Amino acid sequence: AWIFILLLPGLSDGGKLLVVPMLGSHWLSMQQVVEKLVERGHEVVVVVPEVTWQMKTTQAYTVKTYPVSYTLEDLNNAFHEYVATHLKDLPFPLNTLAIYNSSVHVFRTFFVQCKDLFNSKETLQYLNQSSFDAILTDPVFMCGATLAKYFSLPFVFFMRGFPCNLHYKAPQCPSPLSYIPRLFTFNSDHMTFFQRVENALVSLLELGYCNGFYDEAIKFSSEVLQRDVSLLDLLNSASVWLLRFDFVFEYVRPVMPNMVFIGGINCAQRKPLSK
Repeated sequence: AWIFILLLPGLSDGGKLLVVPMLGSHWLSMQQVVEKLVERGHEVVVVVPEVTWQMKTTQAYTVKTYPVSYTLEDLNNAFHEYVATHLKDLPFPLNTLAIYNSSVHVFRTFFVQCKDLFNSKETLQYLNQSSFDAILTDPVFMCGATLAKYFSLPFVFFMRGFPCNLHYKAPQCPSPLSYIPRLFTFNSDHMTFFQRVENALVSLLELGYCNGFYDEAIKFSSEVLQRDVSLLDLLNSASVWLLRFDFVFEYVRPVMPNMVFIGGINCAQRKPLSK
């Protein structure tokens, strides 16, 4: 429960927080939270690769950079290929297979930054000596979760959601297949018998799909932690899940006490409406 103190005003003298963000648009919302934490008296260090992608930082917090082995062109090419695949008009199941392959490719390209972080001994030594209280991370690429387990630190997820319903499966939320629609089925929470059968079949495929998608991260985390690591092992130890969407737009479902719906955070700074 003490981790909530880091996120609430006026309840502490300030903690020391390590932020492991995801590059791109994910950082735009997280940055506002990081700046607000600094305003509330917390000491924040953001660890970022020397080659970043759509990621600007400010002087409001400490930025620790580390060397990487990829180029900005590598990131751009992987993302453009990912977008182009979604725009192709392919029949089922070729469209699904193409999107899956492009998703795996873009993940592995961006995941290199995590390998480079652990290959930077100087950076790891700096982080180890900094005595952080907790880690705040966007977990889509799993790097922050692996780093938290490596340093035995509690960690907080700040996220929009996972594929395969992992953001409900990892915290062990009850998920009755009779009325919890699976992603991509386009079912509602009022299903016919055959839709429930479809829902059950999709749920059986989900974990296999995500294990393949995160195969690179699972293997690397096992090497770093020197033990066999599963996908759920990396996720189910999160102390708090800050879910960046509003529960009123979701179908009714059970959630755990450490899951907090914080609503979508605007990325653009707009002028307030006139009275």
